[in-house]
Amino acid sequence: MTFSRKTPTLMHDGGRFLRLVASLCVFVALLVPATGAGATSRIKDIAEFEGIRDNMLVGYGLVVGLNGTGDTLNNSPFTRQSLEAMLERLGVNTRDQNLKTENSAAVMVTATLPAFARQGGRIDITVSALGDASNLLGGTLLVTPLLGADGEVYAVAQGSVTVAGFSAGGAAETVTKGVPTSGRIANGAIVEREVAFELASLDTIHIMLRNPDLTTSRRVAGAVNAYFGNNAARALDPSTIAVAMPSGAGVDRVSLITDIEQLRVEPDQIARVIIDEQSGVIVIGQNVRVDTVAIAQGNLTVRVTETPQVSQPAPFSENGETVVVPRTDVTIDEDKDKRLAVLQQGVSLQDLVDGLNALGIGPRDMIAILQAIKAAGALQAEIELM
Repeated sequence: MTFSRKTPTLMHDGGRFLRLVASLCVFVALLVPATGAGATSRIKDIAEFEGIRDNMLVGYGLVVGLNGTGDTLNNSPFTRQSLEAMLERLGVNTRDQNLKTENSAAVMVTATLPAFARQGGRIDITVSALGDASNLLGGTLLVTPLLGADGEVYAVAQGSVTVAGFSAGGAAETVTKGVPTSGRIANGAIVEREVAFELASLDTIHIMLRNPDLTTSRRVAGAVNAYFGNNAARALDPSTIAVAMPSGAGVDRVSLITDIEQLRVEPDQIARVIIDEQSGVIVIGQNVRVDTVAIAQGNLTVRVTETPQVSQPAPFSENGETVVVPRTDVTIDEDKDKRLAVLQQGVSLQDLVDGLNALGIGPRDMIAILQAIKAAGALQAEIELM
């Protein structure tokens, strides 16, 4: 009877246990795809498509309406010539006149023409002083044609300049925040010419990797082929993948490219260590490995301190003179407390960083150590100096 009374309780506990196990399995199953996808990236984030690109524009113009912070015409002859030419076009003759205005400034106007920008659309522009103007605050840019690399006018800019920085000061002190000689004009240029490119008529689309790599190129081609179900994509080189678009009148190439952008692949790069000796910045890639190597780091510091003393003769002494007696203190620090550390073969990035940090090594010394490890043939990575 005792066994029969406990049987429902055991069955009830077993059911709770099974439900708990089932819940854990579902939770683990949900975590596994997320963990696997964490190392992958969309093709959209690692590559660009042929024809979908920006174009740089540049122009030369005049900013007027400044409060005495513009170019000094005696020091900026190009500003004087621009003012005279502009006024002549408006019917005002100022040749051979002594212009002394400081309310205008010559500027360079730059902009980026987005892909497939249509005529009549607006784009943002950046205005930068070319002469000795001290502030563009409150200025207005006059009509400025913006040229492309082919010399054609693709946009025309005009508008009030917005400056984020400022400069103020007096006779003894000047305060400057940001860069007051550079500003922006939101939607300050109107597109006048379009870049001709028919994306919908292409039979083959080229995907260009931002970081060329043979393995990544092959993986992108494999992901596209798996999506299409055929061998439509093939890797041409480490940076280019050619994708043959399906033929037919009803094929929507824009939709196909959109679907390709969302495919996920795992990028691959060679093991690389980036070093900027000027700023002391070190970036170590994930795949960097080190063979067995012993490292010792120590600095020889010689400190020389001069504390001269003045020696004077005794009071009421007939013979003697005041002289300066040199006192020199020399201290030598050989960092004898530094020890030899051993890094085992195949250590990971974390082990390498932990080992170097254990030696109390700063970024400057770490740069020299990494270069020495590379010279010894123990660093299985490429060192790139910026």
